[in-house]
Amino acid sequence: MIKTEKILHLKSHRGRKVRVVREHYLRERVPCYSSLCQADCENDGKVLPGDLTHYVVPDVGVVVDFLEILEFRELQGVVFTQTACQAVQHCKGRRQYNRLRNLIKDPRHDCVLFANEFQEYSYCPREKGESQEKWQTRCVYSAAVWYHNHLAGMKDVVMITEDQDAVAEYSSLNAGVYVISVQDFLQNFWPELQPAHELYSSISQALQEKESESDVGIYNRNRAVHGDTVVVELLPKSEWRGKVTALSEGEEKSGEDNESKPMPTGRVVGILQRNWRDYVVTFPPRDGTQSQSRNSQRILAVPWDRRIPKIRISTQQADALQDHRVVVRIDSWESTSLYPNGHSVRVLGRAGEMETEVQTILIENCIHVPPFSDAQLREMPVNSPEKPWRMDPVQVAERRDLRETHLVFSIDPRGCEDVDDTLSVRSIAGGKLLELGVHIADVTHFVAEGSLTDLEASTTYYLADRRYDMLPAVLSADLCSLLGGVDRYAMSVMWELDAQTLAVNKVWYGRTVIRSSYQLHYELAQALLNGEPAEVPELARLEPEEKDAKLAELNQALETLTHVARHLRAQRDRGGALELEGVEVRAQLDEQRNITALVPRQPLEVHETVAECMIYANHWVARKIQETFPHQALLRRHPPPRQEFFNQLVESAKAMGFTIDTRTNKALADSLDRAVDPQDPLVNKMLRMMATTAMSQALYFSTGLESQDQFYHYGLALDRYTHFTSPIRRYADIVVHRLLTAAIAVERGADSGRAIASNKELEELAQHINSKNRAAQRAQKLSTVLFQCLYFKERDPQTDPQCVADAIVYSIRNNGLLVYIPEYGVKGPVYLKNREGQVVAAGEDGSCEWQSGSLRHYSDRISTTSSCGTSTFRLCDHITVRISVRSTSSHADSLNLEIISNKPHRSAEPQQPHSQGRSQLVQEVVRQAEEAQQQAQEKAARRPKLSREEREFSQSKTPNLYSLLEEVRELALMDLDTAARVCVTSAS
Repeated sequence: MIKTEKILHLKSHRGRKVRVVREHYLRERVPCYSSLCQADCENDGKVLPGDLTHYVVPDVGVVVDFLEILEFRELQGVVFTQTACQAVQHCKGRRQYNRLRNLIKDPRHDCVLFANEFQEYSYCPREKGESQEKWQTRCVYSAAVWYHNHLAGMKDVVMITEDQDAVAEYSSLNAGVYVISVQDFLQNFWPELQPAHELYSSISQALQEKESESDVGIYNRNRAVHGDTVVVELLPKSEWRGKVTALSEGEEKSGEDNESKPMPTGRVVGILQRNWRDYVVTFPPRDGTQSQSRNSQRILAVPWDRRIPKIRISTQQADALQDHRVVVRIDSWESTSLYPNGHSVRVLGRAGEMETEVQTILIENCIHVPPFSDAQLREMPVNSPEKPWRMDPVQVAERRDLRETHLVFSIDPRGCEDVDDTLSVRSIAGGKLLELGVHIADVTHFVAEGSLTDLEASTTYYLADRRYDMLPAVLSADLCSLLGGVDRYAMSVMWELDAQTLAVNKVWYGRTVIRSSYQLHYELAQALLNGEPAEVPELARLEPEEKDAKLAELNQALETLTHVARHLRAQRDRGGALELEGVEVRAQLDEQRNITALVPRQPLEVHETVAECMIYANHWVARKIQETFPHQALLRRHPPPRQEFFNQLVESAKAMGFTIDTRTNKALADSLDRAVDPQDPLVNKMLRMMATTAMSQALYFSTGLESQDQFYHYGLALDRYTHFTSPIRRYADIVVHRLLTAAIAVERGADSGRAIASNKELEELAQHINSKNRAAQRAQKLSTVLFQCLYFKERDPQTDPQCVADAIVYSIRNNGLLVYIPEYGVKGPVYLKNREGQVVAAGEDGSCEWQSGSLRHYSDRISTTSSCGTSTFRLCDHITVRISVRSTSSHADSLNLEIISNKPHRSAEPQQPHSQGRSQLVQEVVRQAEEAQQQAQEKAARRPKLSREEREFSQSKTPNLYSLLEEVRELALMDLDTAARVCVTSAS
């Protein structure tokens, strides 16, 4: 080992130049990570294959500017130098540096990291007066020469660079070491890799324009992009800007009433960390203002995210990309430029098409969902007709076998494939005790810690029309899924409860073997609980006597489970658990993936029954792992909301005549329970939705980071909580399963296997999971909005009755209302004053029109005055709105709500008694369904081709008895006139 010195010239925070001398140690043996090595280097980990024609050493400029090209898997034998990696960290920031590190670690890519600055014979001290760029190029070339000599000339080494001076200087110095440009490298070695050629052209054009900008920069933003970490200087109060109280984000508002107290305003004076990512932009139609060179055009592309400035792109395909969504990356933003420079990465498709918009949502939320790699699939067990998967007898012997002793069943949404959880309940000890069991898929048996599948897992992404699974289908939909009638591994929590008081006598945790007897869906389970006639598929082929006995056994289990769940809920209610309200909408699609309906989720008691059992299991597992590992457990906490977030809820409730106490979760829950209007059940729903909006977000954390009083879950009123019950869908649950397994091993005095992650490692993992979860929630919300817009986009709002709906006012704003449309689960703004200064005026029949006038705003109402008189809109008023779509080629579409009447939306027919009306509705629905089925059969006779669902799953698309009953049930929950209107609309 040789000791030398590195001299660094740095600047202090005050701008003073500082000379720093650091010790630097050189070693003769540094790992080369080549399979051809004959010098006995300690090459741990992946190594470069020996059957390649050459190795590639990119210089600093190539790694910094052309990393996307180096990410192509076709490029093999790439040696990244320590010099280049440090330059990426210094020039591009932590995000790009981490991306490079992940590329090097990825076993799917044939690339390694060579620590050239610690190798005695490749290290190059910087000479006096030598520029940093020249020194870095010399270091990389020296590393390439060392590699060639170290391998005894058995492998040619190609150094690629964009520095033509370096090509001229080094290309002929050493035989076997070639120095060429990136373009020559691609043309000579990879002429068939067309995407890499196109990417090279795009990046090169963007880099060439760095010197050609002459626009004036935006002063206060100072070239910062949303997401950057910045330093802000507070401006004098005279320069503060007024806060605009808007009905919705991104809208300019008019009127003097909009302005309120000025908000503190500042300007960016420094950027600590660039957090540039992939952005989706739209190429606008040509307007003649774009600059054009001989071979390319410079286009100002408009980002989908309104918070991002326009990005200047150089391209030769501007005409072909008009009105298309394109993924771009920002390369630079010069101090003299109004806009950043970037290059295109790939084209998503034409703006407005459903698949393009879905992919846009994923990319804008940094969600990457590639197919599972071959390496990941090779880790999976095999289960095929030729080679069916079977349980390991050793595993079965080590587990508690519940297959013959417990009635296990699942309750999930209809058509669910990834069944995470099952339940069991039985009477023991002569009826004195109840045994409640929650059995969760044992994913950790199949997903080893540190495996590729484990490293890639984050969460399952649910969108309105699809989902992207966290695990390959052989696990998520098969071997881990607790399907009915098959043997499966499980992780179980089982409680012995007193049959009378339901107090816990004993809790057992462990691995089990189960066989689910029934795979129920929510509606079927609720029908059984209600005593309604229902067909259980698993009992369909049994003799009547045996069928009745098993059905009675299942009914008894469901009733007992419901009784236990009610008790558990009452316990949490006494502690202050909140019953909040959200908006959940499901898009119904036909065979061509056209949206046929938007269906708000209808709550059932069985939903809460299953939820209470899962909450109970999560709570007890949290207790177990936290008591065993006080400083290394992954829990989930829900901090109390800030009191100012409740202002809208408190003021709205006060205007309705209710008092909301927000001092504690118990006081809030009791206040919401009392805030009930017997004449309008939607009032309480609105208040609970406002309470939900005020909530802070629940977060995963490591117990070593917070004191125990911070573990509390505000919404659930539990002192400890975690996620254990969905390991197929959430990575946090996999971590908790491993902690529980280790805790069980500690309790038994056995070896827990791998070491438990430290508090620091677990907290970093928790932050990563929180980030992924936030992205998944944003994507799901945007996907719902997208499908709501697609549903209304092809409809004429002036003539289509589906575009007219009843809405309830839940908030008053300075220039309008916020309303909720129960029929579609839509929330949005209704403006009462437009940009021309006109206000909404209501006539004697309730119809509304725009007229000149004024507007006055109060806490509980808003009034407009015009030549027609005064119109007043109050909280909880029902009004009629017209729904249309506000389209834009560059950004996401949004719904536009326009008031057309200050009266509730009703059909022209008079109301009839409920019994008679529902009877007529049933007859009408049955008649429509029979006609639709007849038409479908005639159509099928003309076109015998079957759909994919019919071919693979024998799943019929024509109306069946269940869909009939479902439609009747949903219509029965509406008022008669609305239901009748839905019938008429569906008939059309």
